[in-house]
Formats: sequence, structure tokens, C-alpha cells
Amino acid sequence: MNTPAHTPDPAPQPVPAANRPLRLGTRRSPLAMAQAEETRARLCAAQGWPESMVELCPQIASGDRIQDRPLAEIGGKALWTKELDAALIAGDIDFAVHSMKDVETIRPAEIAIAAVLPRADVRDVLVGAATIAAIPQGARVGTSAPRRAAQMLHARPDIAIVPFRGNVATRLAKLQAGEADVTLLAAAGLQRLGETGVGHVLPAEDWLPAPAQGAIGIECLAARDDVRALLASIDHAPTHAAIRAERALLAGLGGTCHSPIAVLTTADGNDLVLRAALYSPDGGLRTEATARFAAGDDAAPLALAAQLLAEAPEGIAAYFHGG
Repeated sequence: MNTPAHTPDPAPQPVPAANRPLRLGTRRSPLAMAQAEETRARLCAAQGWPESMVELCPQIASGDRIQDRPLAEIGGKALWTKELDAALIAGDIDFAVHSMKDVETIRPAEIAIAAVLPRADVRDVLVGAATIAAIPQGARVGTSAPRRAAQMLHARPDIAIVPFRGNVATRLAKLQAGEADVTLLAAAGLQRLGETGVGHVLPAEDWLPAPAQGAIGIECLAARDDVRALLASIDHAPTHAAIRAERALLAGLGGTCHSPIAVLTTADGNDLVLRAALYSPDGGLRTEATARFAAGDDAAPLALAAQLLAEAPEGIAAYFHGG
């Protein structure tokens, strides 16, 4: 009698430690929650888990609580990350999701950027006018981003910048209430919120985006090899390489929340082309340089930073400190 061939059981899917849901920390804003939901969906799909295996753990960030002052005056980008950092280090969450443009260049040694999701649209959206040229003479442009303010003043020195903070809905409401005539928002954030019919997208080649704009990063403790291995399944290597290069450039420049810098990274085969522009805060001065290098070459962005600082007039260099 023939014995039926044994069919091996399918390999079990890995599950989180102690068979409990992984805890994903996120800010409470609608955009942050949308990014957390995307992260959970991608991780559970990659691991073959039900979405119940990842629990969202919202936190109220200081940057969300304090809306009446520019970030640069009250602690900078750490206001978006410090609560989630503390929760990671305390073991209250297993990993955290961030908009990478809001993450400080220098991070705590015990925290690692374990994955970066595929980058969304890097461009800015102009709300209130069809083009930069079409903004009415002397209009008030609402923004609290030094990059956007400097770019706008460089292109249109006749306009006035008015402080404008808050989430997407808050800023659109302020615009509707007449607190400004025009504002700028990130296309990626609008898309993630389903607000795709808002404003006019600015060409990235003419209006360079913020470093790391459009990218979602996931962090965990550097010592959590189990979590890092799971997150590797959703890491998008091309995006991670571009973000790593842009963050290396920022480190080399020694910029702060007061430092207006715009960056556009494009891929060309296995190479990255990194184009960066530095401004004086009043937009009166601008310097630009471009470098092409192999993805993963950390020295090239640092060399580009050194070139930019060497070529920058004092009115720009004073706002950067070097690496």
C-alpha cells in the first residue's frame, strides 16, 4: 500500500511577543492617526496578521497642545516627538510613527528609525491663489514654516508673512476666517486626509519641498531586534535612502527650526540626485547646490552641506552651524 506523501504544515506566521498586540504610538491629530492606520495596515498585511494585532496608542504631543507660537520659539521639532520617545523608552509602546519632516536630525541613541514607508507626494499646495505670481500685491501669507516664509519672500518680497499654526483643518479654517489671504500645505498630508481638491500643487522643481516631506517613519528601541525585524518587512529602501541622505545633509548643515532649507531628491538608477537651497529668513538671499551620489553614501550629503556653507553669504550661514 502506498503511503500518502506528507504535506508539511504551512510555516506559522510570526506573532508579537507574548501573543499580545503590538502597541503603535502616534500623535492624536487626524493626519497622524491616518499615518498610524496606514502603518498598521501595511505591517499586518506583510505579516499576515489581523489588524487587531496592532493597537494604536494615541498621545497628545506638546506641539499639538501649543498652537499660539512658532515651534522655533518653544522647543522646535522635539515638541512632536518627546512624548512618543518617552513612551518608547518606558516600554509603554513598542514602536512609534512620525512624519519624518517633523523628526529632529539628532535622535536619542536608544531609538532607531526602523522603517520608512513609500514616500508620498513631496510637493506643497498653494491655497488661496492659482500660482505664486497670482497672489495679490501685499497679500498676507499664513505660514509658521521658515522655509515656506523665506521661499515666499524670495519670490514675492511685497507680501507679508503672518503666523499660522495648527493641523490641516485648523489652518484651512483660519484661512476661511480671513486670518490670511493665502497659505501653503503639504500635498501628502492633504492626500492622506482625502482632501485632494484643495488648492494648487506647486511644481517641486520650482518650489523645493522641505527635507523628508511626504515620508512616514517608524521608530522603535534600537535594542528591540524583534520589532526591528518585523518592521523591516515594510521598509521601502528607495525612500529610506532618500530620507537618510536628506537627514545627513541637515546634520552637516547644523540647521535648526530657524534655518530655511529646501531639498528635492530624485532617483536616477542606483544614484540619488540631491538638490538643496538655503535662504536667509527674510528671503533676500539664496544659495543652491546639487550633488549626485550612490544611494547609501553618507559622506556625499555631508560634502554637499560643506559646499553650501562655503558658498553661502553670511546672511545665510549665520543660521546654520555646520556638522
